[in-house]
Amino acid sequence: MKFCSVCSDTVIQRVPAGDNRLRYVCSTCETIHYENPKMVVGCLPEWEDKVLLCKRAIEPQYGKWTLPAGFMENAETTEQGALRETWEEAGARVEISHLFTLYNLPHISQVYLMFRARLLDLDFAAGEESLEVKLFSEDEIPWDEIAFLTIEKTLRQYFEDRRKGQFEFHIGDVERRVK
Repeated sequence: MKFCSVCSDTVIQRVPAGDNRLRYVCSTCETIHYENPKMVVGCLPEWEDKVLLCKRAIEPQYGKWTLPAGFMENAETTEQGALRETWEEAGARVEISHLFTLYNLPHISQVYLMFRARLLDLDFAAGEESLEVKLFSEDEIPWDEIAFLTIEKTLRQYFEDRRKGQFEFHIGDVERRVK
């Protein structure tokens, strides 16, 4: 950040009075510009023993598989964002059952919230951000081509819970993926 969105003057980084973190502060009007983690919301769409994955048509991870998910927009709930992203990326209509995973990614200031969801029909198609969408059973999933560690962990947890016959809420921290 270089300029204040209030008065357009330059900003500097400093710890404001009463705070304990570096913040961008306007050198003229003293407005403090907070930067907070981004929320990524999405669905794990289910149909019988399969889950719906999207092959990414955008970077990062172009051509890799993921669950339909993306950044939450202002003025929407987490569920509304997950439904919107599922529609935009997979053209899929779903009914959300419950929050399934919450993963913190402090190294990139993101939080992933993935909901279990039931596909309402098989009328789905790739959206602008997807090259392809497809249903996969556990043994068909291209594990080496999953785009993000959060998605891999969500999928593995889903299939483990399904084998146990009991779905729980899972929370955790995800560190950088080492290649």
